Formats: sequence, C-alpha cells, structure tokens
Amino acid sequence: MLRITPTISLDLAELEEVFVRASGPGGQNVNKVSTAVQLRFDVGRSPSLTEAVRRRLCHLAGRRLTGDGVLVITADRYRSQARNRDDARARLIELVREAATPPKPRRATQPTRASRLRRQDAKRRRSAVKSLRRGKIPLD
Repeated sequence: MLRITPTISLDLAELEEVFVRASGPGGQNVNKVSTAVQLRFDVGRSPSLTEAVRRRLCHLAGRRLTGDGVLVITADRYRSQARNRDDARARLIELVREAATPPKPRRATQPTRASRLRRQDAKRRRSAVKSLRRGKIPLD
C-alpha cells in the first residue's frame, strides 16, 4: 500500500512500472541499463479515489494524462533504477495529495467605500484631461 493521505491509500497493484533506457545521467551505463521509470496509474478506474479527487487529479495532470485516463510519470533524474522508482512514486504521491485538498471556496466581497471613491476620483481626473484636449484644433 502507498499511503497518500490518512483517507487515501493506493494499492501497489494499481501502479504499473516499466523500465526504459534513460536519456539523463549515467555515462556509458546509459546505453546498457534501463534505469528510467515510466509509472502508469489508471486514474479513471482506480477504486481508491473519490470522484472529486479523480476530477481534480485529471485537471492537475494535464499532458501527463493519456486519452484513456492513464497518468504517466517518467522519472530519469537519477542513475539508479531504485532511486528513479522512488522519485516517480514521490511525484505521484505529491500530485494525488494536491488533488485531495479541495479548493478554497471563493467568498464574494464588496469594494470598500474608500476604494470606490479613489476609483471615481481617478475617472474624474482622466475625464478632465481628455475634455481639455477636445476643444483644441491642431495647427498645420
């Protein structure tokens, strides 16, 4: 089990890890060993997520989400397979945690009296500047 929040935990069977050749650091090793990790997580079919979290996760994932609703995280920052796997899982946890926190509701507010007066005063001044320009005839 992969603990995300106190209420959300993902079963490791839901994650699919594929190891591919990395383009990052590794020297000559990079041509021989598949150290990069492609972590796949099916957001649409995961029983661990609520509908609201699923919707926010799809929005946050952006281009990392395939057309089938599978989240793909590629990690090739490190030279070792184990560290890349941990990095990919950490990034998945961070993404799901961010999706798990509901957005703060917007509370409608009214502008203060002082700010309304400042705005009206600025409009009056601008209007005066423009009206002074109006009557002038350009000299050719």
